[in-house]
Amino acid sequence: MPTNIEIKARVADMALLRARAEAMAGGQGEVIAQEDIFFACPTGRLKLRVFADGTGQLIAYERADTPGAKRSDYRIHRTADPAGLRAVLGDALGETLVVRKVRRLFLVGQTRVHLDEVDGLGDFMELEVVMREGQPDAEGRAIAAELMGRLGIRESDLIHCAYADLLAQQHADDA
Repeated sequence: MPTNIEIKARVADMALLRARAEAMAGGQGEVIAQEDIFFACPTGRLKLRVFADGTGQLIAYERADTPGAKRSDYRIHRTADPAGLRAVLGDALGETLVVRKVRRLFLVGQTRVHLDEVDGLGDFMELEVVMREGQPDAEGRAIAAELMGRLGIRESDLIHCAYADLLAQQHADDA
């Protein structure tokens, strides 16, 4: 099963972070509009990611909601019919939440650097160190820590949960 070492953080100055990411990646990155539909499931998380071009990805993953860099085990299945898949999964499992974001993706070595503008939440960044077969988690955590330093991300900026959890908490607070 593929594995990432991940961190998520709030961003106070997106322009500064973007300039740093562009310098590290040697380019302006790729802009990707995404809608993530989360479904109820007994273990881990299950989401259908829908792209502006009408394609999608079904992503099942398990990741602890703990502070700092954490391991994420995942599987991805691409689909040309996300609307049909959404209907089937919604009927079978029930939708729990929808997260909409515009993501700017940068590739830095084996790491995907995401700068995310999340509807209803604000600006965030995410590092996904894509682990190689047999690579120890400690190496991924070291890569994430080094990139955090280069990007100016502090431990106090980190969040421990998914955007869906933050939105769910926001909805609960508003109720």
